[in-house]
Order: sequence, then C-alpha cells, then structure tokens
Amino acid sequence: MGRLVPAVTRALDILELFLDGDGTLSAPDIVRRLQLPRTTVHELVTTLAARKYIVPVTGQPGRYRLGVRPYQLGARYAEYLDLAAEGQQVARSVAETCDETVHVAILEDTDVIYIAKVDSTHAVRMVSAAGRRLPAHCTSVGKMLLASLPERELAARMPDDAGLAAMTPNSITDPVALREALTEIRARGVAVESRESNPDVSCVAAPVRDRTGQVVAALSISVPMIRWSDDRLTELEQLAAKGADDLSERLGHRRVS
Repeated sequence: MGRLVPAVTRALDILELFLDGDGTLSAPDIVRRLQLPRTTVHELVTTLAARKYIVPVTGQPGRYRLGVRPYQLGARYAEYLDLAAEGQQVARSVAETCDETVHVAILEDTDVIYIAKVDSTHAVRMVSAAGRRLPAHCTSVGKMLLASLPERELAARMPDDAGLAAMTPNSITDPVALREALTEIRARGVAVESRESNPDVSCVAAPVRDRTGQVVAALSISVPMIRWSDDRLTELEQLAAKGADDLSERLGHRRVS
C-alpha cells in the first residue's frame, strides 16, 4: 500500500470539519481546530473553493460552507448503494466476531423479509435463508422495525383487533402486549426475541438507518438456547448495535453525538 499524501489528508480534514457545528467555517477556525499553518490553510481553502468543494457564505465575508461538488459525489455514491450487498458484508463481519448467525431484514406490510444472512460455523445453529418471510411480531428484527414506525402507520398495519399468529408458545399474540413490548424497544434501542419464532433460538436486533435517519432495516444475531445467557445477551446487544451502526454509516447515516 502506498503512503498517505499529507496535502490530500489535510484537505479532507478540512472538508470533514464542515460536518460539525452550523456547517460554516472561516480560515482562522480551520487553523485553530486543525493546528495547521495559516499559509497552508489559505492555500487549501483557495484550492477547495476553486474546485467548488466549498463556497463563500453570502453576507458573511471570510466564511465558507460546503459547495455542490460534495453533494454530487454523495449522490453518485447513493446511486450505487445496495442494501442487501452492504448488509451481507456487515453481517459477515459481525458473524466473524461472535460466530453466530446474523441476519439483515426489511419490513413489508406485517412481515419481515431477510435480505442478507451469514451462518454460524457451529454445528448447532439457526437454520434460515435469505428471502425468507416471517411475521414481524414474532422476530427481533420485526419488532425493531415495527417499533420504528410512526404510531399512525403502526396502527394501520396492526390495529388493536388484529389477530396475531403464533409461531411458538412464546409468540406475542395480544396486540396490547405487542404495543407494550414495542414501547420498551423504543426506549432501549434494541429488540430481544426469546424463542418467539423458533423454540430453540433467541435473537437480538438493532435498527439500521439511511442518510435521512429513517429506519430502513434491522440487523439481528440469532443464538441457540444452548449458547444463550444473560451475560451474553449484553455482549450481543452491543455487537448488534455496532453492526447496525456500521451498516447505517455505509448507507450514509451520520450519528449525532
């Protein structure tokens, strides 16, 4: 691998500064935050402005904001985004860390559809396949996605008098109980399913967001009960959340700390 080019690195550092604050910067701001020489900053700002990566802020002499070029590059990147392909790559990374089965799923009406899957290498593991469809209320990914819906949309998809089919004796079949579970999921930011879709498997899931912040998918880790424990649940929640965040970042989402 070749060496990093300092001038390019500094130019990119300047562009990334615009992600914070009100999105405008002056040359002195950049000097202070990056601890670069004034002459260097002036040359880099002049170059970035000439190439339309940054533009002067109207009515604020000496201040700049992002120009049209970063938007054009981002739009071109978005054109080639493939949620299933990106999800498969992230799922593989998560599976390599925990050696359990990892899924990425989307919501369609009241079902979830698995669009990516990576198997555990253990002899005892969850049996499933990409493309499989399951009732959303019986799965951790489904409950995570239902919890992310606006209340009006959730009510339209699952009215209080809706019949909820059971996949196992642990499945939630009462719409009121489902609403209570979804409220807890919203508060925690992760969803847990305990043998609700498979009597021998429990799962944990976290939300995947696109560049607008909208939840578009969920990532889950499925574990046979012989390897499930309260201590491991905490570890898996953190790993699922990190995997979902990594996939969200690939989709253009930027977390606000």
